[in-house]
Amino acid sequence: MSRKRVLVAGATGLVGKAVAEHLLANDDADVIAVSRRNPHLLGALHVATDLTDPTACQAMLSGLDGITHIVFAALFEKPDLIAGWHDPEQMAVNRAMLCNLLDAVEPNSPGLRHVSLLQGTKAYGVHVEPIRVPAKEAWPRHDHQNFYWLQEDLIRERQSMGKGWTFSVWRPQALFGNALGSPMNIIGALGVYAALRREKGLPLNFPGGGELVTAATDTRLLAEAICWGGDAPTAGNETFNVINGDVLVWPHIFHCIAEAFSMPVGEATSEKLEETMPPCEDEWARLVEKYDLRRHTLAEWIGSSWQFTDRSLATSIEHPAPSVLSPVKLNQAGFTKMIDTQESIVWWMKRLQRERWLPA
Repeated sequence: MSRKRVLVAGATGLVGKAVAEHLLANDDADVIAVSRRNPHLLGALHVATDLTDPTACQAMLSGLDGITHIVFAALFEKPDLIAGWHDPEQMAVNRAMLCNLLDAVEPNSPGLRHVSLLQGTKAYGVHVEPIRVPAKEAWPRHDHQNFYWLQEDLIRERQSMGKGWTFSVWRPQALFGNALGSPMNIIGALGVYAALRREKGLPLNFPGGGELVTAATDTRLLAEAICWGGDAPTAGNETFNVINGDVLVWPHIFHCIAEAFSMPVGEATSEKLEETMPPCEDEWARLVEKYDLRRHTLAEWIGSSWQFTDRSLATSIEHPAPSVLSPVKLNQAGFTKMIDTQESIVWWMKRLQRERWLPA
């Protein structure tokens, strides 16, 4: 079989970056990184493209040939993240991005074998109402508007036209990774929160709400699963939940973040990071200068991830409903790897410290 040629759309995001890094580390594929900003991935071909512009997609992507796999991890979100989940424009833009890419790439890639598509817990309506746990892929489609359904229906329609490729749909939960400007970067948000408190000589207080029983997905694990699914016969035209493999209750393991920063743990509080952290730009700028960190403002790096982090920590909710996905189907299909969630948090905090996103 010829060497794979993998196009990763959204290569600067949490998932796209992790997939590209995994492929490059294993050196088993040529990687084409598609994004507006340069992801600075050594060994990848970067093609700067605005996926919302069909003319730009044709100009920049139609010349690519021999693509064997597409990993579509590009994402458009509104500045008001959670309100945007119900916005028809947000849904239409996300569908259009996938359509524009396929229109440009498919005609010159007759050897295309697989398309990977990203969804998440919103597929089960977790942002609409409490869900049954564990959530399972075999359940009927939850009755609400979502760009997930628009993209998935587009993929199924294309494939029904006699295409030779298969697809897979991936549903992670609370992604652990790092990416500049990601709207759902909980690791970066909590790392900044801890660093600023330590700089003030304060303990690390848990800023969330009640004991939400949930789960998380390390982007390294998700990337490996996506790459496995691109070639596994058992993954063709299937949907998979992907979680680390254990259950997460934030107040029970929040101390591991304090340990990564060598700081004490304080009393739990109920703090809306969306309100308290954006005004800390000046404090962050001083910390950046003091520790020679990467020159990014909080707005540039964390952005609306404050809002997502509040939601993930169940801030101001005394008795949050549980939200856990079942990983059984993926395990039975042949992908059985797992990552300890507490170890995952520490690993990512240490990586951000090594790479000077956060002070060591």
